[in-house]
Amino acid sequence: MGHRLSRIYTRTGDDGSTGLGDGMRVPKEHLRVEAYGTVDEANSSLGVVLAVPGLPDAVRATLTEVQHDMFDLGGELCIPGHRAITAAYVERLEQALDSYNEDLPPLKDFILPGGGQAAAACHLARTVARRAERRVWALARAEFVAPEVPQYLNRLSDLLFVIARVLARHEHGSEVLWRRR
Repeated sequence: MGHRLSRIYTRTGDDGSTGLGDGMRVPKEHLRVEAYGTVDEANSSLGVVLAVPGLPDAVRATLTEVQHDMFDLGGELCIPGHRAITAAYVERLEQALDSYNEDLPPLKDFILPGGGQAAAACHLARTVARRAERRVWALARAEFVAPEVPQYLNRLSDLLFVIARVLARHEHGSEVLWRRR
């Protein structure tokens, strides 16, 4: 186990810098900090979904596992050169995605983010995961990022879309379809 925090504030960031996992100091708006910070935000948004009472057990287990993955992914981004996310992580998401999508009717229309408290929270988590993916791609244009990292975030946003569809049915029996005006 790494360092334990005995004190939460350190004052070392008061100058607009922050420490990466390897000890290097960078500006707080550094692309790497933006990337792992947005991954943290996506993970927190998953916590909002998990806080909704009455989630199906399978969804709760899947999203909890994803939260652990997101800590690994954030750690990889926080420590330049560190590797944590492998192809197996991406494959696990693809298997979950296929499993959840199997029983859903094919999409013929766009759906609106909503459909119940958990479904709406899941849609929000999906959009934050997409933003995290964009931040990772911005970092990857400037520094090396293992290809599995943006792949994982891409599959995660797809998985969250499908789980939001599952949750809409679980909560209200259907999704809210977009109607063109």
